[in-house]
Amino acid sequence: MSEGQNAGLEAQEPKRKDSDLREQIDAWCEWGILAMVLGIVLFGPIALGAVRPTEFLVLHVLTVGILVLWLVRYWFGKTQILLWAPICWAVLPFLGYAIYRYRTAEIEFLARQELIQILVYASLFFAILNNLHGKFSTRAVVMALITLATLLSLYAVYQWITNSPKVWFFDKPRAYFGRASGSYICPNHFAGFLEMLLPLTIAYTLTGRFKPVARVLLAYAALVITTGLAVTLSRGAYAAGGLALTICFICILRQRSSRMLALACLVFIAGGVALFHAKSIRTQERLEDTQITGYERNLRLRIWPAAVHMWQDHFWTGVGPAHFDYRYRSYRDAHDKLQARAGYVHNDYLNTLADYGLIGLILILLPVGALYWGVFWGWRFFRRKSNDLEQKKSNKAAFVLGASTGIFAILLHSVVDFNLHIPANAILAVTLMALITGHLRFATDRFWVSQRLKGRLLATLILLPAIAYLASQAAHCAGEQWWLHQAQKHATDPALQRVALTKAFACEPRNFETAYTLAESLRQESWLGTKGWDKLAEAALPWYETAFALNPYDPFAYARYGMCLDWLKRTAEAGPWFERALKIDPHNYFIRAEMGWHYLQLGDYDKAKEWFVLSTKVNWMNNPVADSYLKIIEERLEERKAQPKK
Repeated sequence: MSEGQNAGLEAQEPKRKDSDLREQIDAWCEWGILAMVLGIVLFGPIALGAVRPTEFLVLHVLTVGILVLWLVRYWFGKTQILLWAPICWAVLPFLGYAIYRYRTAEIEFLARQELIQILVYASLFFAILNNLHGKFSTRAVVMALITLATLLSLYAVYQWITNSPKVWFFDKPRAYFGRASGSYICPNHFAGFLEMLLPLTIAYTLTGRFKPVARVLLAYAALVITTGLAVTLSRGAYAAGGLALTICFICILRQRSSRMLALACLVFIAGGVALFHAKSIRTQERLEDTQITGYERNLRLRIWPAAVHMWQDHFWTGVGPAHFDYRYRSYRDAHDKLQARAGYVHNDYLNTLADYGLIGLILILLPVGALYWGVFWGWRFFRRKSNDLEQKKSNKAAFVLGASTGIFAILLHSVVDFNLHIPANAILAVTLMALITGHLRFATDRFWVSQRLKGRLLATLILLPAIAYLASQAAHCAGEQWWLHQAQKHATDPALQRVALTKAFACEPRNFETAYTLAESLRQESWLGTKGWDKLAEAALPWYETAFALNPYDPFAYARYGMCLDWLKRTAEAGPWFERALKIDPHNYFIRAEMGWHYLQLGDYDKAKEWFVLSTKVNWMNNPVADSYLKIIEERLEERKAQPKK
């Protein structure tokens, strides 16, 4: 070998080492991202749907880790290109609008929690799309999800057979007794999780390229998931899942190689559903209980008109992110069935209209439209080419068909429920959307965008602030949740509880609920009448002021502020605070009862009786405050009548 050749090899050696190092970094980052994504999509459903802050915090932190690995891979890995499909352009407008609505929201804390969830979902969508679009990654995620759905369905069947009142170690609300909910508290949300994966499992079983053993296992999984969905007794899931499966089977029946197997599967499922309905008394009662008119009509039908009126009053931009539950109080009817907090509209579309207005609903539907445009446009590229004898099976086509019909099912179910407000279900939908979009790489190369230095710098300027913001919010949330947990542990020791609550409020000084809980702790101890009761009541007042300054739509903070003033013998000042509470929530039985209590302190028994009676008119079944005080007032009025006139 000549000296010139040796010199050339020596010059190429650093480049080869650099290339090998980049490949290693690329592989490590991709595996790390895959592991974290699997952690998110598996942990969320297991952890009650990740509806509580502590469980969602785990998903939040893992998302930050995914973004960090993506940024490292972007700069130091081998892959320096982006997969940027049309749906990506559709996601950005709503993301920008969500940030704008957060900045203009009246209740900052609620809006920020909603924004964090949206940022987590958007981050996961873009990260999965650009890092997990390979065949192995897609199969790993899908098989993990199908396995999880199968195991949770078996647990749901156990709940159904034993009539278990538990979800893991948590008590299930009595309203859900007799219905299976798997690892979720609400059976409807568990049904939403299953209905997204059932069409995918069936499509893989009938049209995927799998060996016989794997196909048998998939068929078993489909049977178990179908059973798990059935025992939830979710009427919305029955309708949405049934329609989605019908569309799925119609598409499969068009393929000659899967036609007979699909027909047999369809007959089997239809027969199983009919048998289950005929043999299950609970199912019959559940379906017969569906009232759409009269006094016993479904609660959703009572909430929806209030949501429509709220949207009409704030047509374009809505009342604010996650504001519906607090703004609903002034819109609900005076009815005993509407006394509890609504939480959500039980219709994700109406909920979006109420919170974000017409602009928000249009912007959030854009990605959905872009997704299905991509499915219809690219369908011919997902299928394997057929010949005159057979239609070849394709895992790509099976995934796109099953995942897109699964998303269609959750979109239908969201007409009568709030499944997309459950983090685990929303993340599953986002994951499926990202994986479907990733399949567009089989249709065309024009969605690949090479990233030169300027492009990488621009992407870094977006990713770094997102990482910093989400990481800082995770740190604040972790500190707050720790001290809130300590406060719960010291519930029997008010002094220690208030120390923990004060530290929790220092971690998150916009959480009005913590301020209100602090005020209530001081007020309740003051009402025991022990030494220093007046100082405790005085100390409660600033915390109530903080609570209604952070959330001007909570009537209880105003009413309890007035009660403290009454307790301190400052009754002349108390009246306006009760009136403010009634203005916010005029049809709340408890606020009406507290107004009656205020008049009782003034010695105006007639007026007090009037308000307690008004309280019982909207809640006559379980209203111990009004019932007990009405008896006291009647006794005092009788005593007054018995007294001789002067």
